[in-house]
Formats: sequence, C-alpha cells, structure tokens
Amino acid sequence: MTQQVNAQAGSDWSRFIRKHWAAFSALVAAVILAASAAVYVFVWFTGNAQSTGLVPSSLSLWSMNSVLTFILHGIFWELFLIGIPVAIAAVVGWQWWKRLPEVEKHHRSGKGSKSSRAGGAISPLLLIAFAIKVYIDGNWNQAIASWNLDYVIGSMITILIWTVAIFAIPAVIGIVWWIRHETKKP
Repeated sequence: MTQQVNAQAGSDWSRFIRKHWAAFSALVAAVILAASAAVYVFVWFTGNAQSTGLVPSSLSLWSMNSVLTFILHGIFWELFLIGIPVAIAAVVGWQWWKRLPEVEKHHRSGKGSKSSRAGGAISPLLLIAFAIKVYIDGNWNQAIASWNLDYVIGSMITILIWTVAIFAIPAVIGIVWWIRHETKKP
C-alpha cells in the first residue's frame, strides 16, 4: 500500500515536471545563477573591503568593530545585488504558481519536518551578545589577536549567565504562576 502511494506521488511529480518543463528549467537555472552570483559577490566584496581599507587585510589586526563592519557591509551588498533580484523572481514564480489550476497544485507544496526547520537563531544571538560584551568592556577597537584566552572564556561565561537569566526568569515566573493556578483548583 505504501509503495503504491509513493509510486503515484512520484508519477504525479514526474507528470507535473514534464508538463511544466520550461518553468522547472527556469527555476533550476535561476537557483544555480543566484548561488553562483552570491559566491561571486562575496568574493568581490571581500577583495574590495581589504583594498579600500574597510577592514585590515591581516586578520590579526581585526577588531570587533572590523568584524561587525565587514558582516553588515557584506549583508548589505548581498541583499542589494542578489536579494532584490531573487525577491523579484520569487514574486514572479508565486504569481505563476497562483495561476495554476488547483488540481495541479494538490500535494505539491509539502513542508519539511519540524526538526528540519528548527534552530539557527542561537549562533547569531550569541555573536550579538559577545559583541555587546566586548563593547561594554571597551575592547571594541582593540585587535582580536591581543585578547587572551581568559578574556574570551570569561566573556563566554558572562554571556551564558546572561542567557540563563533571560530565559530562567520568565520560566520561574511561569512555573510559579502555574503552581499557584493548579493549587487553587478545587
């Protein structure tokens, strides 16, 4: 029974791709072009960032200011040169998808599992917290190579304490509220 359903789903996809081969080919070409262009823009930006003096060419001279400046400028150029055309192409693709008959769209826009969509926000938040800690300490424009291991580990422990405080305080309030709510039930 499962093989029959999977075989039919596979044949539905095959028929859909055969019927809309031009749109499918355009999608594949657009994805390859966008990925290649994004890599090229990053390489171009990195070369220009060093030659224009936006960031030091030697990594041992980089400061948190250099890191943040590099990241923000890189994001800007990627969004400007790649993101805008990709967004326009996505709108065009969405308009094409909306014009398809409902029969053809049935069971074609499945979502991944929760585990495949989970996470990804912790690393940027830790980077932001580390940048705040470095700024508060007055080491913003100091070369990263001059930091000692004790400073970095101490900063990580401080960030861990900040994270626990941010999440633990609301959790404790919620648990206390829940316990009081449950004990008042008849």
